[in-house]
Amino acid sequence: MIILTNNPDVAQTFQDRNVLWVDGSYRDVLIEARDMIHQGRRLLTHPLMGSLKPNETPYRSVAVSSEQGDLDMDSLLLIENAIETFDKFAQVTRPDRGVNTPERMLADFRLIDLSLIESALEDR
Repeated sequence: MIILTNNPDVAQTFQDRNVLWVDGSYRDVLIEARDMIHQGRRLLTHPLMGSLKPNETPYRSVAVSSEQGDLDMDSLLLIENAIETFDKFAQVTRPDRGVNTPERMLADFRLIDLSLIESALEDR
């Protein structure tokens, strides 16, 4: 499996696994996952897992298969819907998010994302 992430805590925790660092936003992680699905990989974790809305956190981690095969339409539809949902929520401005987000909040968001991906990968 390949873990795509823009969360430094996830990258460090899973450094012994196949991690692809995405130097960008939550949306950039989704786009990278979509591109890998187009290459024949499958989603292994839900791209919108957790109860945080996409405009509430800057971090996202997604696991895809390392093996490539035929285009998996279920994965493609799921990631396309996730990108569409992200874009819909991105239009809702959150005054407490952005360039002035306190580090303690960012640390909480990193921890939530790490906990979600750890939980999703426990059985793998």
